[in-house]
Amino acid sequence: MTAVLTDLRVKIFADGADLAAVAAVSGNPLIKGFTTNPTLMRKAGVEDYRAFAVELLRIVPDRPVSLEVFSDEFAEMERQAAAIAAWGPNVYVKIPVTNTRGDFAGPLITRLSAAGVRVNVTALMTPFQVRRVAECLSAATPSFVSVFAGRIADSGRDPVPLVLEALQVLQPHPAVELIWASPRELLNIVQADVIGCHIITVSNDLLAKLPLLGKDLEAFSLETVRMFYEDARKAGYSIDTSRVLAPPVAEASKAI
Repeated sequence: MTAVLTDLRVKIFADGADLAAVAAVSGNPLIKGFTTNPTLMRKAGVEDYRAFAVELLRIVPDRPVSLEVFSDEFAEMERQAAAIAAWGPNVYVKIPVTNTRGDFAGPLITRLSAAGVRVNVTALMTPFQVRRVAECLSAATPSFVSVFAGRIADSGRDPVPLVLEALQVLQPHPAVELIWASPRELLNIVQADVIGCHIITVSNDLLAKLPLLGKDLEAFSLETVRMFYEDARKAGYSIDTSRVLAPPVAEASKAI
């Protein structure tokens, strides 16, 4: 494990819905928690939500696990949240910042947090949303706020200033931790760490690249050259250089 990895202050949460992958990384001390969502579960072919969640919590009984409600009505979200929270003491219930009609989930977040349900308020993109959510969270109940920095970057905006502002908003709320959600590259882990973001979610493909953090660039360059060479060799590529004619002397002189 490189010094860069061991020096990280930001907590890495594995993000996905592949139970085999979760089991494979569950013993890694770098992984401090796990998150998933209905989109990832559907892509992974999950059919039974509760069975999947119970198995996930069996694999990960000792670190935070975020599981999301999926109703679009706040009353049903509240019932789902109560059921999900009862599945394990390490569960954080993911509540979207709004429903699909754009109605703010604040009253629901307030009731759940006041009742001791640990929530992970998700799909936020602006400091204004962070401020509104923070006002709903109980100081007595640990909670997460997920800012989708990767999607902010997808819009052509630099997410770093927005995440920094979100951190400032949450400073008076010590029970709330900010999650840098949906990273797009390893650089995002470094960025999150430098600015003091509490947590970053990392997908399986990015987890596989973690050993590259801090890699010597000269060595990386040589590996890249060797990769190109080996792939060309394995593909059996060839060029008939015997048919390449040297330029006429006069033309060569003009070029000089």
